[in-house]
Amino acid sequence: MSEISSQLGAAGGRDRFPDVRKVRADAPWVWLARGWADMSSVPALSLSYGIAFFVISLSLVVALFQFDLGALVPVMAAGFLLVGPMLAVGMYEASRRIEAGLPVRLADVAFVSTRSPTQLAFLGAMLMGAMLIWVRIASLLFALFFGSQDMPTIAEFVPALLLTPHGLGLLVVGTAVGGLLALVCFAISVVSVPMLMARDVDAVTAVLTSIETVRRNFWPMMIWGWIIAFFTAVGIATFLLGLIVVFPLLGHATWHAYRDLVRAR
Repeated sequence: MSEISSQLGAAGGRDRFPDVRKVRADAPWVWLARGWADMSSVPALSLSYGIAFFVISLSLVVALFQFDLGALVPVMAAGFLLVGPMLAVGMYEASRRIEAGLPVRLADVAFVSTRSPTQLAFLGAMLMGAMLIWVRIASLLFALFFGSQDMPTIAEFVPALLLTPHGLGLLVVGTAVGGLLALVCFAISVVSVPMLMARDVDAVTAVLTSIETVRRNFWPMMIWGWIIAFFTAVGIATFLLGLIVVFPLLGHATWHAYRDLVRAR
């Protein structure tokens, strides 16, 4: 067992360290198929969840444009990947109930009764902190490459980003830094969020289990991360409308990833 596994054994607290399975490289596609099956089982509920998320996302975008902060839309879109696992808790609960043969009602996914509520809230605060750090880093990088000028409108910012040397520099460096932060957040949250919803464990155990999962299944998890990023990008590129389907689909699939990767007690 690795050093992380040893730490997990010591940090287990209320629940022993769960066994992490190794999975095949094509496992992410199986999770996606199972997520689609769950979504097909409760289409009205899943799409309602997606519509609610779409409305919230659209409201945020409109607010940014209203305050002449349209250039922050790409930054906030990237930040969504950092906190997305927390926002899909309702879909994890729906899939859990489908798996257990229980009825799935709107109240069940809107007001999820988690096994570790305080620990889940703590992890959520960590991910929100990471998003705020990302926004701050993006602001500092903009100042580094564009100087002290005011934030441009999105119509001015996109050509400057793609057609000027300092814009391309910002794009390359920002993508690299944002990608690194996204990888860290992915590693600590990919199974920890559904685990804290379903098990009575502490946040440290859940996070270390998530990191161990990525370590032991590096390439399958990189494929899974790519699928999440690609589908999310498609959802955003369709003027957010695609998120109505993409968001619940990835939520359902994430539950199956957790169940496949972490052995049940």
